[in-house]
Amino acid sequence: MEYKRVGDTVLFRLDSGEELVSSIENICSELSIESGWVQGIGAADKLTIGVFETKQKKYHKKTVNGDHEIAPLMGNISTKQGNVYLHLHINVCDSSNKALCGHLNEAVISATFEGRIDIFSEKVKRVFDEHSGLNLMKF
Repeated sequence: MEYKRVGDTVLFRLDSGEELVSSIENICSELSIESGWVQGIGAADKLTIGVFETKQKKYHKKTVNGDHEIAPLMGNISTKQGNVYLHLHINVCDSSNKALCGHLNEAVISATFEGRIDIFSEKVKRVFDEHSGLNLMKF
């Protein structure tokens, strides 16, 4: 992984075999980023993606393997109980251009990933909401 901070933006690149979610968490921890926006494009060959079922208040996860293009990853950065909290969604397509999208839990990069983090000056926290069953933003 390589990254460079330019003002309130961090540009980063991941290489084959690196895990996307934990890499973004590491950048945020190393640079003390507590809130922001993340986006990027690339390719992965192992992904775990979830969809939230509102009635049951739980995520249903699916793991897929094989070549997938990431087009794109988008999400936000906040903190929950003092730790980095990522809320990431991803759109991917396989070799037949079949799309899959949802909440990203894990993605192992197959070729490369190029991303950016836009750092916000105001801190955003997450608090668990009983009604929705989700960790919601608190400003």
